[in-house]
Amino acid sequence: MASTPLPAAPWRIAIIALSLALNVQQPAMAAGVVGEREQLAALARQLDLADRLADQAASSTPPERARYHFDYARLRTDLKRVRTGVQDYLVPQRAQPRDPALLDGHYTAASTPAEEASP
Repeated sequence: MASTPLPAAPWRIAIIALSLALNVQQPAMAAGVVGEREQLAALARQLDLADRLADQAASSTPPERARYHFDYARLRTDLKRVRTGVQDYLVPQRAQPRDPALLDGHYTAASTPAEEASP
């Protein structure tokens, strides 16, 4: 039985888009706050794109009976938290302490025994 190569998983596309969004940003030069704000606004748009890609990947992924699966809900929660932080910086409402919550970062979830046993 020869194994056939699988097409690129949709979640890989979302991760690649997010990596590009975070790595493509040019370093801020002496342009000051205006350049930084433009870059952060571009980053916010790229986070929106990554969120849409994750949503597409989650809806197009066939429900397989795999032991592990990619947890799109956690990814979208972390993307939302990062986007909120960028927006709070761009449009501050008032000086206040930052939210100390950490990103989850673990996007592989194990199937429960009930999921594996169901037909």
